[in-house]
Amino acid sequence: ATHGFRPAGDPPASSNVHRAAGTRRDMAPKKRPAASGASASGASASGASAADEAAVLRKVKQLRSSLGGGSGPKLTLEQAGVSGVCREVRAMGTREVRDEIERICLCAVSSIMRGDGFAYSMPSRAASNVLYVPQLDRVVLKDKILERLFASASSARKTAITTRVMQLVLELCAKKIHVTKRDLFYTDVKLFRQQTESDDVLDDVACMVGCTRSSLSVVAAEKGIVVGKIIFEDDGDTIDCTKMGVGGKAIPPSIDRVTGVRGEAQFILLIEKDAAFMRLAEDRFYNSYPCVIISGKGQPDVATRLFLNKVRSELNIPILGLFDADPYGLKILSVYMKGSKNMSYDSINLTTPDIKWLGIRPTDLDKYQIPQQCRLEMSDHDLRTGKELLAEEFIKANASWHKELELMVQSKVKAEIQALSSFGFQYLSKVYLPRKLAEGDWI
Repeated sequence: ATHGFRPAGDPPASSNVHRAAGTRRDMAPKKRPAASGASASGASASGASAADEAAVLRKVKQLRSSLGGGSGPKLTLEQAGVSGVCREVRAMGTREVRDEIERICLCAVSSIMRGDGFAYSMPSRAASNVLYVPQLDRVVLKDKILERLFASASSARKTAITTRVMQLVLELCAKKIHVTKRDLFYTDVKLFRQQTESDDVLDDVACMVGCTRSSLSVVAAEKGIVVGKIIFEDDGDTIDCTKMGVGGKAIPPSIDRVTGVRGEAQFILLIEKDAAFMRLAEDRFYNSYPCVIISGKGQPDVATRLFLNKVRSELNIPILGLFDADPYGLKILSVYMKGSKNMSYDSINLTTPDIKWLGIRPTDLDKYQIPQQCRLEMSDHDLRTGKELLAEEFIKANASWHKELELMVQSKVKAEIQALSSFGFQYLSKVYLPRKLAEGDWI
């Protein structure tokens, strides 16, 4: 127990205590909790007594207090004095986007009229052109420029795709409407061939224009979900996320229409997988311990990353991450915090700094006595990914992360969040998370 609090079902501190007890009562609850409205222990209908909630959330509230009065604006490249990097993009209105695309097209027309053919110049988004900047704690694009020539056989088709995408974006800006990336692809399937090609060029156009991808009026289909103690306006409609059921509310693809973010949450619980999200939503974890629960369902889309950043800024509450104890879980967590290499041109808007890694961490496997049959052997690909992550500057910059990843690679063992279900399907919400929060066990 920590600070006088030990939730029912908490595994004992040592195996000796467990043997002395001679029972599996501490490994998992014997029966399901009482239905909403009453419980055998007389706890509140939300699932935790006021005393239990206060004990569990004491360190969370201390963490929240340490955040100060607000997150404030992020440091820019110019303010950090970083040289040899590309300019960062910014949000633009439809008029500004149209003006910039028309300027680019006029330059191309002028070049054609001179008999020089035409080409588009844009920052290279190759992995080799990405730099981690410690002062900013995020990845950014370096200053390598790519020339996309129409007269070159190797790039003619991609130049044509770039021109077509800009034409479609101009049409969207003129009509002031949004479409999904899938809609964009189906406007010219024979030219694009695969959606990955039109998606890739869309990012190139955003780089070239110098705006966020959302400013191009093209969004991804809804993917991320949210539930918990948060209310916001979505294009004028009031959304109360405590009334969204087990499935939660789909995060709107156009984050610029989300306003009036408010709520009683003490922290944000960022979940890697929707299976764990569903477990916590069904157990109404956010009623017992006031929080906002967000999941990107694996690799997060742009809307989920923007929404997380917005909620963190508006509510000024800490973010605790629950991810698999494998290289990919840590990689996804780092995308939220440091940015992705593919969209490093917009990392200032897409990253949310100072997310705490709550679990599941490699050190948790022994601490919580995860059974051997629930621990998975890492494949050769897993090990390569883990070693590559160990070499990344943003991992080296966090000693605690580096230590956990080293342990994972050395032991060649990984585990998923679902491994906790070996102690009972509600072990995650009733024991593991309350204990983690009470102990302040995050890094």
